[in-house]
Parts: sequence; C-alpha cells; structure tokens
Amino acid sequence: MPFQFSVSNSLPSAVLYGVPQGSVLGPILFLQLIRRCHLHPHAYADDTQIYGYCSPGDTDALQEHLSVCVDKVSASMMSNRLQLNPAKTEVLWCASTRRRHQIPSGLVHIGDTAVIPVSVVRDLGVYIDCCVTMSAHVTATVRACFAALWMIRSVRRSLPRHALLTLVRALVVSKVDYCNSVLAGLPVALLQRLQSVLNANHPPSVL
Repeated sequence: MPFQFSVSNSLPSAVLYGVPQGSVLGPILFLQLIRRCHLHPHAYADDTQIYGYCSPGDTDALQEHLSVCVDKVSASMMSNRLQLNPAKTEVLWCASTRRRHQIPSGLVHIGDTAVIPVSVVRDLGVYIDCCVTMSAHVTATVRACFAALWMIRSVRRSLPRHALLTLVRALVVSKVDYCNSVLAGLPVALLQRLQSVLNANHPPSVL
C-alpha cells in the first residue's frame, strides 16, 4: 500500500526578541555589529573570536576600542533578552618575541568584568600562544598522546593486535593529525617532538 503524505504550513508568528536558533540571520546580525566597530569576527557554532591589530604604540587605543565593541555587543544582546558571559572571555595579545615588552599586561575591561590577558588560548582544540610559535600546541599534543599510549600499554596483553591498532589510531594518531595544517613551517625541533609520538607507535614499544 503506498504511503500518502499531507503538507501544511503553520501559522506565522512574530519574533519580538532574539533570533530563532539555527537561522542564518542570527550570526549575520551579530557579525555585522562587530564589523561596524572596525574589528574582525570569527565564529564557529557558539565559539566566537574578535580580532584587531595595531602598531606596538597603539595598543592602549586598540584595548579601549575592543572594550567599547564588546559593550555594544552586550547591549545588543540584552535588548534581545540574551546574556553575555564575560567570565568565559579570554584576551590574548600576539606579538613577536622581540616586541613582547611593548604589549600591555594590564586588565582589559569586558563590561563590568576585568579580564587578565593570558599567554595561551585554546581555539577549537588548537592552542595558540602569544608569540604564535605553536609550541604550546605541540606540547599539549605530545603530552596527550603519550598519556594515551601509557593507557594502551597497560591493556595491551588483554587485547588482540587489531584492537590495539584501532586504539592507537583513534587515541594517538588522530591527535597528531588534528588541524595539522597549522604545523606547516614549524621548526624542525618542534616537528621532531611530534615525530617521537609516531615513532613510539611502532612495535615493540607499544604493541
């Protein structure tokens, strides 16, 4: 017996506050507000970054500009019955090692909250340090991989070889491969640390 489907439209409803979740309009309105402040937004799902750049002598002006922009974002959210959580906000100043002494270390005011600048942030699983050397990301990756290898070694006598290989690929190799495009052009010393993880995967060191 063939199935029969009926299609009907629901009654329209006015949206007085906020934007329906999942709509394409929400991110557009949010990003346009940041761009009007002459800053650069980057959003992925509910994770948003605001970027700005300046010469070393203009850091105070950029810091004030950023605070004003976030205040406008917060005011826009409040008008739509949304709430900004400044406790989850991080501030990272990036500069070369030679210019680090020119970067301000004081508090950055996000609404009524004073945020202390950090030296490393985690963005979608990638650790970015203030000098953009990717050394923090390599360190975190190597540490996580060897921790996984230690756990795999503890159960290697209880599992067949194919199961151990599956664990290595899922818990170790996947970590090295994740966002590996950010590793392009790194110094040999950092790449060798990652290579040491791959070398440890070969028998008999693991299996």
